[in-house]
Amino acid sequence: MEEIDLSKIFNTLWRRKADIIIIILAFLMIGIIYTMKFVTPLYSSSATMVLVSSNSSDNTITTNDITLNSKLVSTYNKLIKSRNVLKEVISNLKLDIKEEELRKNITVSSLSNTELIEITVKNTNNRVSADITNEIAKVFKEKVKEMYNIDNIEIISKAEVEYEPCNINHKKDIIMFVFAGILVAAIYIIIVNSLDTTIKSSEMVEKEFDLPVLASIPMIVNQEKKDKQTGGKE
Repeated sequence: MEEIDLSKIFNTLWRRKADIIIIILAFLMIGIIYTMKFVTPLYSSSATMVLVSSNSSDNTITTNDITLNSKLVSTYNKLIKSRNVLKEVISNLKLDIKEEELRKNITVSSLSNTELIEITVKNTNNRVSADITNEIAKVFKEKVKEMYNIDNIEIISKAEVEYEPCNINHKKDIIMFVFAGILVAAIYIIIVNSLDTTIKSSEMVEKEFDLPVLASIPMIVNQEKKDKQTGGKE
């Protein structure tokens, strides 16, 4: 089994240090430009609703209410993104957006084993995102009353304006590009080193061919170049 020569690896990396630095810096700049200029910031706002007792005269929740609410959770999740709800939301807020486009930016989730429903909306405008979320919750609650003739929806947490984008993490993106640069630099060094078959020292001859070096010819600097370097001084 061939032993790994760490000194050889280090020497190879040291000889190519300029290439490695250039590649990593190039990926760093690409990462900075990408995350700053090419990623459209999206703002996420969420509102939470809970299914409560449908009996307006009694605030206590019975076993029947829990069973009914559990069955209605999946139905309500579909209803929130239905055409009737979204069409009214667009009309109320006077949004210049199509129903299908709005639907793609809406996420409805229900917490496991609970009657909690969370509505999340993403938009390039943080205030619009919050407004749409709250309007969906409001319209949905009204639609449930109309369609099922029950009042079992309570909005327990309204959406607030978020000031940090949900899809941008500058540090994370830049670090990922730097690691990509390191990986590319490593692949580049491996390829270049494998294609480089030149003999760089007498030690390489002894190691590669298992033969002793009897003599070596030193490199002679051209006299004209030497004069230029020394300024003609001996």
